[in-house]
Amino acid sequence: MNFTVDRNEFLDVVSRLSRIVSNKTSYPVLEGILLSAEQGKLTLIAYNLEMSMKKSIYARVEEEGDIVLSARILGDIFKRLSGKTVQISCDDKNICKISCNGAVFDIPGMAAIDYPELPNFFDGQKINLLGENLIEMTEGTSFAVANVEGTRPVLMGINISAENGVLKFVAIDGYRLAIRKMKIDNIEDFSFIINGAMLNEVIRLISDRNENIPVSVGSKMISFFIDGYSIMCRLIEGDFVNYQRTIPAGYKQKVTVMVSDILGILDRISLLISDSFSTPVRCIVNEENINFSCATAVGKATEIYEVDLEGEPFEIGLSSRYLTEALKAVDDDMVQIKFDSSKQGVVIEPLQSDDYMYMIMPMRLK
Repeated sequence: MNFTVDRNEFLDVVSRLSRIVSNKTSYPVLEGILLSAEQGKLTLIAYNLEMSMKKSIYARVEEEGDIVLSARILGDIFKRLSGKTVQISCDDKNICKISCNGAVFDIPGMAAIDYPELPNFFDGQKINLLGENLIEMTEGTSFAVANVEGTRPVLMGINISAENGVLKFVAIDGYRLAIRKMKIDNIEDFSFIINGAMLNEVIRLISDRNENIPVSVGSKMISFFIDGYSIMCRLIEGDFVNYQRTIPAGYKQKVTVMVSDILGILDRISLLISDSFSTPVRCIVNEENINFSCATAVGKATEIYEVDLEGEPFEIGLSSRYLTEALKAVDDDMVQIKFDSSKQGVVIEPLQSDDYMYMIMPMRLK
């Protein structure tokens, strides 16, 4: 195996593929990237048994071949090389020589035959999604997926569905719920669950938000084609959470707030909070204002925000982190926040549309 490749282009692909490479696995070959050189091109593949990413780039190939090289070592070496092009050659003992502008590295590789074969996925329901829409819908829900090891797999996923021309993304982790909706023309009904972390890696590849992303959805796999990258992800099997029953049927109180104002207050109040999971922000809501406060070992903080309350005065404890993440996902300047007692979920909605809905569960006040 012997080829010459552009350093910057090779490094860009390796850097992107490295994000899905397995770390500390019992299969060392999964810590590597498979390089396949054939006439005129080099194909790079990363695969962690749940998600794969593949891209081909131009290479001047003198001898075809395949090898697996450590993703970390490849990235570290190529970041420090100074030349424009790099020559890579491998012998029959899988020793790989990397040469560039006088610098030479000899590193051990692994046999390509030991690299796991990518799953076969030839057919599926075809969907085209605008890059901007995929980014906004993913970023607007992925923060609400569970990311704790041992959690039910479906809670680590985003339920993506289409019904009657409406595309919907839903994520729930047991403490909060995120829903985004968007009208899409000429789309058939479907429903599947994809790991939220995987989908975040997919949207990182989108450089042109106006690009149409071809998507193919099968019974167990989903594929994306973005900017020359072919990505396959294993779908999460099982039924999604019946989140509808967690949403309060109505509300007893409602306020309308400026999103930037509340984010600023939460940012200041949170300076004294070291653990947002156990220390709530106390919100005392009356006809004229909301009194935000918290008391921790570090100190106390209070800030008042003027509102017009619809309903009876009340008091509630909320996670500053969860409320902040929900409000940061909002596209509007103003939102309405609905309450149904201090024990039911707090609902954040737009003033006029139903494009999104965020709900966070209250925290117990001491």
